[in-house]
Amino acid sequence: MSARLLLIDDDARLTGMVGDYLRSAGFEVSTAGSLAQAREALAHGRFELLVLDLMLPDGDGLDFCRWLRGDPRWRHQPVLMLSARGEPMDRILGLELGADDYLAKPFEPRELQARIKALLRRLEPKLDGDEVLRFGRLEIDLAARVARLDGKICDLTSHQFDLLVVLAQSPGRVLSRDQIMDALKGHPLEAFDRSIDVHISRIRAVIEDDPKNPRRVLTVRGAGYVFARKQDADADAA
Repeated sequence: MSARLLLIDDDARLTGMVGDYLRSAGFEVSTAGSLAQAREALAHGRFELLVLDLMLPDGDGLDFCRWLRGDPRWRHQPVLMLSARGEPMDRILGLELGADDYLAKPFEPRELQARIKALLRRLEPKLDGDEVLRFGRLEIDLAARVARLDGKICDLTSHQFDLLVVLAQSPGRVLSRDQIMDALKGHPLEAFDRSIDVHISRIRAVIEDDPKNPRRVLTVRGAGYVFARKQDADADAA
């Protein structure tokens, strides 16, 4: 079954061109020209991915993304954000609010297609190797694609979950930003705009007892990040 996409953009010419291109690549594509239309589409259908423009006639894509992440029905809905504003701070803010990817306009339809495929691949279950990684009170279920702390599911986006897995599969090893980017295979992280740091902060917010004094994901100044080999009662040893 082909993946269903919802393009949310008020530029009818762009959505028409991009929609036709993605349909020719095998996707099912619906369009919405406003946030109101997007909410209506979500209420009546299910989509594997939303492609969301930042500036819309009845609101801001950032506010819409915040609304999605605050609603249990759409909290884990994958979102690729589009914007004609390509400033690093816009990308960081979009990622902080839960976007899984960010693409600046103008863009090549082939790049959008590649990013969509990369996002959808990340949603596929990963069953190779141990299916559950356990570190004290924290467990990372690779098959279910969820992390649990004390048995409760941690609120992570798919992008953040994949980043956590990269770190957790190399406990005790310092990973530079370049190594993390390489391990994520096609994820659009850019070290210079601090997007990795943004996601690490979000991960810490949900898996650490005290995010300001992390004991699980540690910063090695000037080198990168390391996932502690021993945690909780044994947290002094990384």
